[in-house]
Amino acid sequence: MELLDEGIELGLLLQDAMSRPAIATKFDLRHRISVFYSCPSLDFHDSESAIMAKPILLTVDDDADVLRAIERDLRSHYGAQYRVLASDSPQSAIELLNQLKLRSDTVALLLADQRMPKMDGVQFLQEAREVFPDAKRALLTAYADTNAAISAINEVGINYFFLKPWDPPDEHLYPQLDDLLDDWQASHRPTFEGIRVLGTRWSPRSYELRDFLARNHVPYQWIDVELSVNDGETKRLLDALGPEAANLPVVLFPDGTKLLESAPADVAQKVGLRTRAQTSFYDLAIIGGGPAGLAAAVYGASEGLHTVIVEREAPGGQAGMSSRIENYLGFPTGLSGGDLARRAVVQAQRFGVEILSPQEAVAARTEGSYRIIKLADGNEISCHALMIATGVQWRRLEAPGIEHLQGAGVYYGGGATEAISYKGEIVYVVGGANSAGQAAMNFARYAERVVMLVRGDSLSRTMSQYLIDQIQRTPNIQLWRHASVAEVHGDKRLEEISVLCSDTNKIERVPADAMFIFIGAMPRTEWLSNLVQRDDRGFILTGPDLLWEGSRPKGWVPDRDPFLLETNIPGVFAVGDVRHGSVKRVASGVGEGSVAVQFIHQYLSKV
Repeated sequence: MELLDEGIELGLLLQDAMSRPAIATKFDLRHRISVFYSCPSLDFHDSESAIMAKPILLTVDDDADVLRAIERDLRSHYGAQYRVLASDSPQSAIELLNQLKLRSDTVALLLADQRMPKMDGVQFLQEAREVFPDAKRALLTAYADTNAAISAINEVGINYFFLKPWDPPDEHLYPQLDDLLDDWQASHRPTFEGIRVLGTRWSPRSYELRDFLARNHVPYQWIDVELSVNDGETKRLLDALGPEAANLPVVLFPDGTKLLESAPADVAQKVGLRTRAQTSFYDLAIIGGGPAGLAAAVYGASEGLHTVIVEREAPGGQAGMSSRIENYLGFPTGLSGGDLARRAVVQAQRFGVEILSPQEAVAARTEGSYRIIKLADGNEISCHALMIATGVQWRRLEAPGIEHLQGAGVYYGGGATEAISYKGEIVYVVGGANSAGQAAMNFARYAERVVMLVRGDSLSRTMSQYLIDQIQRTPNIQLWRHASVAEVHGDKRLEEISVLCSDTNKIERVPADAMFIFIGAMPRTEWLSNLVQRDDRGFILTGPDLLWEGSRPKGWVPDRDPFLLETNIPGVFAVGDVRHGSVKRVASGVGEGSVAVQFIHQYLSKV
């Protein structure tokens, strides 16, 4: 088989470097939009940022001389606007079309010779139509095959036929092709060219991937293969995958490669997210990429410290999952947690901060003036100053039936990118803090009804007044007081929940499409238990909280008290929600991260 694309063979066509830039530079991450097409199961994230590749003109002929001639003439006249591919085998051309479908390429024209062995031109164009139904289809025929060409136009929807030879092309080829391609351009709707995720709505693995990509600001298209079972484009994509379509979720990349039953770590490596440090030593290592950690990184790096952030999931932390933050200074109309995280990441990287994400710190130790962090992949990095900014994680809800439905209707936190999926449905939000209120307001834009379950008699003790006022003004949000989840019901997905009313001690079983849980937070500091002092709940003690009756912590060496945000280990600091006594607000975390850098400078001046 001969494939001609400006001298590139089929194998090279399917490699990363053929005609598309690397994913790391393919998308403009400064903007974030959502576009929803008519099919409700296809939602597009960051679709404006994809760089459009040229549409393809594919010609097929088993005669090598004719193939070269038509390929030459097509490239000469249309090469500036289109990519020209040529194949000497209709069977190989069908395989190529399937690969192009997986790459999300666009085919504008199929031009095939009528007389070919095993599969003639009409048969090829019929099969190719199943893969690219919108492409214009034309035949190259000899005079003797004119009747067959006319029949093909009438019976199978071929758009045109050309007689061989077509010299001069300015008279016998280009005018007719111009009309076909103008017609194609007029009706063509550009396809999304980024990463595509195929899965099912109630698959925990699919949800994990969508959440990971969204939180890391990686553009992607989500295709629910169950909801879009009658969508022709989805069917063609699944046909192109063949038996591999059973290995959901499947992630398709613009270079034609794919990952089956994918995990976030595999996708992270493919899209170019950095998980390995560029060097082994840093002035400042920050564990946690929430607002506190990002603020510390910006201030530290801007003041000359070689800085690295190690983030377990995605920069922004829990704040990055918030649908709307309206009380953050300087943003009178509010901003989403994702926007805040994106801005902070860009700012940090501008100052040279290295961000390892997703990556996890699993242990830490000291060796003289060095603080050494062991990472989940077995590698280690060392630093002079270590900052713990790991924040908190949502406390688990204890209720029968909940474990096997996590990720299939039951979720902890988040939901900012999922709200539109619950249009016209019933969503329960468990908890009464600001994060729960922000989620309820976000879901109320789409859901038929949002029910907030709170144990107390009001929201005033745990939620900002501006959010309470918004909730009260939103007609499809209901507040159920003195309520808790007694049991969760469903086979493959959440279907119902049993709600206990503490006033009456009665349980009511109600239908539910989704439940998002925000019931308090616990620090994830077990990996530090042998290094820093913590309170009985696991929050890290710092500064004055380490002094007992005026005495410094046991083993403390410097001739000074611990700095305000310093732990019992000199040079190890804790900021944000993970710190004992912290104020659980975004602005507070940003403030602590910024202030801590001044103490770090003082510490480093003595090292």
